[in-house]
Amino acid sequence: MTSNKDDNVFDYKTFLASAPEKPGVYYMRDKAGKALYIGKAKNIKNRLASYFNRSNLATKTIALINKIDAIELIVTYSETEALLLEQNLIKKHHPQYNILLKDDKSYPYIFISSKHKWPRVAFFRGKRKHDGDYFGPYPNSNAVRESLNLLQKIFKVRQCSDSYFRNRSRPCLQYQIKRCKAPCVSLVSEEEYHQDVQDTVQFLSGKSTDLLSDLSERMDAAAKALNFEQAAEVRNQISYLRKIIEKQVVEKSGGNIDVIGYSEQAGTVCFSILFIRKGQLIGNKNYLPAYRLEGYQEQYTSQFLAQFYIHLADNRDFPSELIISEILDEQASLCEAITRVAGKKVQIKHAVRGDRLLWLTLANKNARQYLTKALSDKVQVKEKARQLQKLLKLDAIPERIECFDISHTMGEATVASCVVFGKEGPVQSEYRSFNIAGITPGDDYAAMRQALTRRYQKIKQGNQPAPDLILIDGGRGQLGVAKAVMTELELSNIPLLGVAKGVTRKPGMETLIFQGENLLAQHHDLALLFIQHIRDEAHRFAITGHRTKRQKARNRSILEDIPGIGSTRRAALLKFFGGRQGVIEADITSLMQVPGINQKLAQTIHDFLHEYTH
Repeated sequence: MTSNKDDNVFDYKTFLASAPEKPGVYYMRDKAGKALYIGKAKNIKNRLASYFNRSNLATKTIALINKIDAIELIVTYSETEALLLEQNLIKKHHPQYNILLKDDKSYPYIFISSKHKWPRVAFFRGKRKHDGDYFGPYPNSNAVRESLNLLQKIFKVRQCSDSYFRNRSRPCLQYQIKRCKAPCVSLVSEEEYHQDVQDTVQFLSGKSTDLLSDLSERMDAAAKALNFEQAAEVRNQISYLRKIIEKQVVEKSGGNIDVIGYSEQAGTVCFSILFIRKGQLIGNKNYLPAYRLEGYQEQYTSQFLAQFYIHLADNRDFPSELIISEILDEQASLCEAITRVAGKKVQIKHAVRGDRLLWLTLANKNARQYLTKALSDKVQVKEKARQLQKLLKLDAIPERIECFDISHTMGEATVASCVVFGKEGPVQSEYRSFNIAGITPGDDYAAMRQALTRRYQKIKQGNQPAPDLILIDGGRGQLGVAKAVMTELELSNIPLLGVAKGVTRKPGMETLIFQGENLLAQHHDLALLFIQHIRDEAHRFAITGHRTKRQKARNRSILEDIPGIGSTRRAALLKFFGGRQGVIEADITSLMQVPGINQKLAQTIHDFLHEYTH
């Protein structure tokens, strides 16, 4: 059902007269037919009537109502069906006034291979198609890496890649610092190693208490057998584990639970989720949803849960229980909808006691602290931007700043970075890196020209917003290139600021070049700190991109380019000759001794590598 207005005012009275008093979804559009807001209701007529009672509406809601040109209605059988349809439509149309959460495409896991003689413990992200045990998901990669670091200390199971493991002829550094038992060179028995793997699995499965009992028995047995060195090692494992258990306030109760903390300050809302898996707190994640319409805690929480557990359901590890601060009007339908998406029973609880109350208190505290810091950072960014305006004598406070930097190693793997700062600081989703090609290695001017041209051609075409200020990490040379590019693109109205490192290259000693003159930043300390922050972020992002590109290039073996040589034969060559250099130096007769290499293939390998090295 759709209603359009004939003049400049939406005829809501006529529209409401025919609106059904049934559950369903309403879809508000503007004159251009674009989605403004998509909502659901148990009673569509009553819900829509509340929008047009202007005496009780907030400013943001009035702004929405004034843009409405048409409303489309879709009736459903139940409130649960309406909730699921609402999230599907939001996902498809991205309405301007709906909350649109963004989340990781997939969550990281800890993976233990099962088909390997010497199983490996590793970081894993993606589809779980390999044979082995998966533990997680963890809220972020840092949580996984912290856990892997801990596992190395306690159990000493290898974490190196299989290719690295196969080609070892002597123990690596991890063995020297007592974080691995060097199974690659058989310095540990299979029985002992597999016991360490089983202990790792037991620990990751949340059975720390049982593991402690097993270790205590092993320590006593080793001591009775006068094997004091082994007893001491087991004692150290027990000590580590007890310290970990003391930190786990949730160890008393098992289960998979998400605890959702809430905080609201200065019109900004924060949710902090504690992820509890198999009785252990494995991490937390904070969200600052950008609500476009005013509401209250119950409404905000309902919308957040719908977005997080329905809209972003892909790759979601659903808990069996959600704990929230207060009861929701639509809690039953929300619980049913999440259960359908999860494919298993998911409960939503609000009146909790004991351990669960402690977790909820902790989650709420995390939300308050995170929001307080975020608001403080936002205020600081505004003040820094205001001082930057005064320093550069700009007409207005710069609300969007972009900064460029170039990174390479003696001309190798050149990468240019572009970072974006908005009203609240870094806007990482809009960062861009440019792989530079077709220039003389080491020519920073050409690299800067290519990056700026590729970036701002899109602005000229109207495909992205223009910045209020552009920072160039470099002196007058780089700044001159930037001016030439912007003139060619007819964007010379955008101010350019050069940030040249001083002679000592120390922070605070930079030379600022603006409109052809060197600036003194005295009495503008916040502005200078802001410039340094933006420049350092561009530098960090450029170096990260460069290192990734360089490592990818260096990890590629010349053996991969030899015709007729696949991964199996390549591995056989490396194993037989002990590395790439051995293969390069081998003659045809030696190459023929490798399993799977006949005379014709040996000749091909020899000729290819001889041409490559000469």
